[in-house]
Amino acid sequence: MKGPLGFNADDLMQETLAMQRKLMEGLKLLPQVEDVDYGATAREEVWRDGKVVLYRFVGENAPVRRTPLLIVYALVNRPYMVDLQADRSLVQKLLALGQDVYVLDWGYPDRSERYQTLEDYLLRYIDGAVDALRARSGGPVDMLGICQGGVFALCYAALRRQKLGNLITMVTPVDFQTADNMLSHWAQQVDVDLLVDTLGNIPADLMNASYLMLKPFRLNVQKYVGLLDILDDKAALEDFLRMEKWIFDSPDLAGEAFREFIKQFYQGNGLVNGTVHIGEEAVDLAKVTLPVLNIYAEQDHLVPPDASRAMRGRLGTQDYTESSFRGGHIGIYVSGRAQREVPATIDNWLKERTP
Repeated sequence: MKGPLGFNADDLMQETLAMQRKLMEGLKLLPQVEDVDYGATAREEVWRDGKVVLYRFVGENAPVRRTPLLIVYALVNRPYMVDLQADRSLVQKLLALGQDVYVLDWGYPDRSERYQTLEDYLLRYIDGAVDALRARSGGPVDMLGICQGGVFALCYAALRRQKLGNLITMVTPVDFQTADNMLSHWAQQVDVDLLVDTLGNIPADLMNASYLMLKPFRLNVQKYVGLLDILDDKAALEDFLRMEKWIFDSPDLAGEAFREFIKQFYQGNGLVNGTVHIGEEAVDLAKVTLPVLNIYAEQDHLVPPDASRAMRGRLGTQDYTESSFRGGHIGIYVSGRAQREVPATIDNWLKERTP
C-alpha cells in the first residue's frame, strides 16, 4: 500500500538498490572516460591580430555559397559552443548545407589587454577579420552574431554597413532593461568603475559565479544530483563533462571593454535610447539597412525573448525576419530539435537573399 507521499518502504528500498548499482557501475566506468574536449570540426587559421584569431572551418565537401559566414561570439565564453561535438554542432550542420563558415576566436585576455575598449573589439578585430574575408572572397561578408557577439554585430552593421551582405543575430539583447531580465537588474546596481579600477580585468570565475546564481538550485545542485542517473552511461557522462569543461573554460574580460559594455548597454540601455558610442562614432540602429534575421530562444533566462524582440522596428532595414525556437540560451545551439531546425532556417534565409 502506498503511503501519503506516493511510495512505500519497498519502493524506497528498490530505489536505493538501483542507485547503489549505478554508483558501482560508475566507479568502474569513470577510469575509462578519457579527457574530453570540444571543437569537433577541423579548422585552419586565416588571419590573426595578437591573440585574436580568425579560423575557417573545413567541411567534408567544398562550400556551395561563395559568401563567407563569419560567426562573432561573446567575450565571456569560448566560441566552440557552436561546434561542441560531432552530433551537437551548428557549424557542421551549416557546412553540410554548403555554407563557408568562419569564427573569430578572442583568445584569453591578460593584463596586457586591460585597457582594450569596445572600439578595439569592433573596429580593430571584427573590422580586420571582415577585411581579411573580403580580400579572400572578393565581396561582402555575412555575419552571425551570438549573444554579446550579436550586440557587437548590430553595432558593426550600423557603423560599417557597406562591408556586410546579411546579418543574423542569435539570442541577442537589444532592450537590456526588460522586467524579466534578472542579470540586468544586478548589472544596473554594480559600481562598475570601482569594480574595474580595483580588479583590472574581470576574472572569469566571478562572471561564472554570477551566471550560476541566476538559477542557484538548478545550476549548483540539481544538475549534479542528476549526474547520478548517467554514471553508468559512458556517452552521456562524456557529454556532461564536455559541457562542464566548456562552461568553466572561460576567459577573463578586458577591464575597459567590460566597463564600457556595462555602462552603455546594461545601465544606459543605449541601443534603445540611441546613446551607444564605439570610440568617437555614434551607433544608430536606423543605419542597419541590410537584411536581418533575428533568432531567439523562448525559454532564455539570460536574454529573455522581449529583450531580443525589441529589435523589431528599431532597424533601418525593410527586410527583417524574426524566428523563435523552443529552448534556453545554450539549448538553442545543442538540443536535438535546435540542431534540426536552426541551421536549416539560417541556410534557407541566406539562400533567398544571396547565391
